[in-house]
Amino acid sequence: MNSIGVVVRLTLFGSSHGPGVGAVLDGIPGGIKISEESIQQELDLRRPSPGIGTERAEEDRVQVLAGLVNGMTTGGPMQFYIANKDRDSSKYLKFKTTPRPGHADYPALVKYGEGHDIRGGGQFSGRMTAPIVAAGAVAKTLLRRNGIEIAAYSKSIGRVEDEAEHPLPELLEARKNPVRSASSETAALMEREILEAKEQQDSVGGVVRCLAFDLPVGAGEPFFDTLEGELSKMIFAIPGVKGIEFGSGFSAARSRGSQNNDPFEIQGDRVVTSTNHAGGVLGGLSNGMPLDLKVAFKPTASIGLEQESVDLEARRSARLKIEGRHDPCIVPRAVVVVEAAVALVLADLCMRGGYIAR
Repeated sequence: MNSIGVVVRLTLFGSSHGPGVGAVLDGIPGGIKISEESIQQELDLRRPSPGIGTERAEEDRVQVLAGLVNGMTTGGPMQFYIANKDRDSSKYLKFKTTPRPGHADYPALVKYGEGHDIRGGGQFSGRMTAPIVAAGAVAKTLLRRNGIEIAAYSKSIGRVEDEAEHPLPELLEARKNPVRSASSETAALMEREILEAKEQQDSVGGVVRCLAFDLPVGAGEPFFDTLEGELSKMIFAIPGVKGIEFGSGFSAARSRGSQNNDPFEIQGDRVVTSTNHAGGVLGGLSNGMPLDLKVAFKPTASIGLEQESVDLEARRSARLKIEGRHDPCIVPRAVVVVEAAVALVLADLCMRGGYIAR
């Protein structure tokens, strides 16, 4: 299925090396002011940075083909289209017989047979996240109009980890450096980590942390459409994601209840918690504290080092050297993708729960 969401519903189309990629976003109320340029600014954050990103130089100019007139949403389905202009499919044909380790090549070939578009990874490519970012820009604007702000940053890249807590202004500053770090000191170390892997024809992974502030209490639709569940489904659709945790996550399993419970207290007219081990979610519902989730990305699977694979036609072992243009680390580009994915889910759940008017 290429659609997700109930009230705010996103449908993707296209492939990495086809004419282009795009999305249809339905359920956005009319009358929301948003310019095509502000959508483009979000897409620009997803583009590779010189030196630490792929050499595939897509312009990524978004066209809003429907649902936006004179800088205002119409209430009808919005359609986004992003052309693929810098394509080189020649390096991918051999993967039909010798699948790349770490990629979807083998299971996709078994499932779809000759119909599988292996060029650039086809529908399994990170290229499919470009229209998610475009649609997410609209969802962010809708949420911001209702007092909800989302910000993500690179918490770790390879061996470099940012252990600090950052206020919202610092999180927003992460957009200004190429590795999307909330700390200028950590940014330099992260960039060095990526370049070191690149020099060795290898790659590194990392963790994106995303926070959402001022969510209304009660967003989420238990039993099965919980806040964590809906977010997890969307996040795991992002290529390269291998894990997600909310709040204390797996470390909670090593704690006692007296350590992990978040005590309630009154601040003014609000009920808050003095800690946020729950990551802003209790019983699948938002509890009014910041939503706090971390997303683990594996190292980029396409690396320059020769790897072990198999020849599917000869049914024997084979060595494979991957050529082409690939990111030594996808984490910096994934930060805005995670923000967009979270925004789309929160917009859908807030409208389903009546916190945002349809």
